[in-house]
Amino acid sequence: MRYRRFGKTNLDLSVFTLGTMRYLSSPENAYLTIEKALSLGINHIETARGYGQSESFLGEALLAGLSIKRSQLYITTKIPPTANPDQLEKQIDQSLERLNLDYLDCLAIHGINTREHLEYTLQGLSGVEKAIADGRVHHLGFSTHAPLEVILATIKTDLFQFVNLHYYYFFQRNAIAIELASQKDMGIFIISPGDKGGQLYNPPETLKTLCDPISPLTLTYRFLLSDSRITTLSLGPANPQELDQPLKIADQDGKLTLEELAIFQQLEAQKIEKLGTNQCSQCYQCLPCPEQINIPEVLRLRNLALAYDMTDFGKYRYRMFENAGHWFPGRKANHCNDCGDCLPRCPEQLDIPTLLKDTHEQLNGKSGRRLWE
Repeated sequence: MRYRRFGKTNLDLSVFTLGTMRYLSSPENAYLTIEKALSLGINHIETARGYGQSESFLGEALLAGLSIKRSQLYITTKIPPTANPDQLEKQIDQSLERLNLDYLDCLAIHGINTREHLEYTLQGLSGVEKAIADGRVHHLGFSTHAPLEVILATIKTDLFQFVNLHYYYFFQRNAIAIELASQKDMGIFIISPGDKGGQLYNPPETLKTLCDPISPLTLTYRFLLSDSRITTLSLGPANPQELDQPLKIADQDGKLTLEELAIFQQLEAQKIEKLGTNQCSQCYQCLPCPEQINIPEVLRLRNLALAYDMTDFGKYRYRMFENAGHWFPGRKANHCNDCGDCLPRCPEQLDIPTLLKDTHEQLNGKSGRRLWE
């Protein structure tokens, strides 16, 4: 296991973090998963008020006793944004009680996903400041599924020491946020690269062939671990056994090898070949859409499905539209009414309405919800 400085927090975190959203089958399973993670070198555990019984299960494990000292273990929990400082402070105390802790190494405001969430957070922040002053919270950060502009605005407040965000080989929109956070010496935590990064634990055959002899999951971890600006990547195992495969590369954090670079070049070539003149370059100039369709994300899922046969992943994400609120905003592509508002703004001159309708036909299915709902 490698360890990296978590920005201005000055905590040395393992390059993989134990996420706790999926170990909820029982307290016993949670304990075994935590112990396995610690035995493999993980020293950072992330939970959240909104993850069902996750905080309580972690608290029970801490009370039962773990194989490393509390002083060697870093724990982050997340609470939702609120404009009420007293409510924010109360939520901190409730999390501490469930976790059987007298302090949090890190607290993240969970889901600054809109401008309004940022405004609420700024209004209620004195509740966190009080907890920081008396030692209940050591470091403050935020997690986000927001549009890039909101992420950048939140980073620019200079109120946060770390950020949890989406950034993967197959989703590089937030590269600018990674760079800004690095410039400000913030810790950078990548959310769920194995799942949100493409369900790469169960890749399609086409993608496996393109990445051979390296697995797509290993390749995406290497893409992130090779970036020294990034501190840690989230792993969300449902049981102890799911830790084994990803942690085999927990010490492989050097620069990308020639073989790895060649595979990434091959992936780019495949995308160009398969998509041709219908490739969306993800410039986001098509927004805003009068019908509130998240055009770039819809077409990103189309890109992945056509280029790499990542259709199951596309369906998984597409079903979240209209069912996950601000966590995954936008309406489905069938709401396109051919208004043509986006067409003159597209530098590739794509026939966006036609591509939207085609994507809806390919990816629509049973509606999805966030995992813990």
